[in-house]
Amino acid sequence: MRPARFARYAWAVLAYNLLVIVWGAFVRATGSGAGCGDHWPTCNGQVVPRAPAVETVIELTHRLTSGLDLLLVLGLVVWAFRGYDRGHPVRVGATLSGVFLLTEALLGAGLVMFRLVAGNQSVARAWYLALHLSNTFVLLAALALTAWWASGGAPVSIARRPSSAAVLGAGLLGSLAVAVSGGIAALGDTLFPATSLAHGLAQDFSPTAHLFLRLRLWHPVLAVCVGLFAVATGWVFAALRRTRRATGFATALTALVLGQCALGVANVLLLAPVALQLLHLAMADAFWVVLVLHAAHHLAVPAPRT
Repeated sequence: MRPARFARYAWAVLAYNLLVIVWGAFVRATGSGAGCGDHWPTCNGQVVPRAPAVETVIELTHRLTSGLDLLLVLGLVVWAFRGYDRGHPVRVGATLSGVFLLTEALLGAGLVMFRLVAGNQSVARAWYLALHLSNTFVLLAALALTAWWASGGAPVSIARRPSSAAVLGAGLLGSLAVAVSGGIAALGDTLFPATSLAHGLAQDFSPTAHLFLRLRLWHPVLAVCVGLFAVATGWVFAALRRTRRATGFATALTALVLGQCALGVANVLLLAPVALQLLHLAMADAFWVVLVLHAAHHLAVPAPRT
């Protein structure tokens, strides 16, 4: 086996998953989640729908790209087990990637079969969305770590640095909470579109507004707090490690947080156009991946001295 080829493949699978996730958000933002009705895995009871509507094409495309993703991750798992010894972190990462991709597929099917799509405004949809987003982010973490370890990254040990692990874990959990709150905010934007900035602000502060709209206000507050925490800890760890890679992670986290803040403001002022929503999500995914790799770098087991 050529480790470099596997590493390139692992990074490519991670990049492909980011595209699939963004397209999934496009399905939600365009209200196309019910494009295939409540049928799964068929689409409106057919394998290949005839004369499909635009919403059907969008939803079917998401299913097809997700199906290809299953094959790509299956290839990742098989290749990892054939190319790496038992107990190697690449095997662990690839296995977790396969497990969480399967749960991702099942959760996606549940969205359709339970009709938690399109115009559904139930609180159950918000809880399901939180579970779905959490699974998505854990999947991205597993894929990123697989590629990281395949590229020479050292295994992670929490026991060696429990204090650092606690700080980094808090940042990861905070980022996950931001993602969930952002998903609910985006759902509110889709279900209850504002006609003007004043209308949107009135929705946020109205005591009679839907829960999704009242929760929307907390997303930017949480995002700024977690972003500042991530940037601060990034530079603290960079100062402690004094390596080019640690500085690179701190710089990337800073740039992504600033970019996300700018996109967040633009989303509010421009009433959350679909293109900006997708860009905002893509940058949030990138921030998560960088944060995971930043944690892996600082919790790495030191190489033995020779």
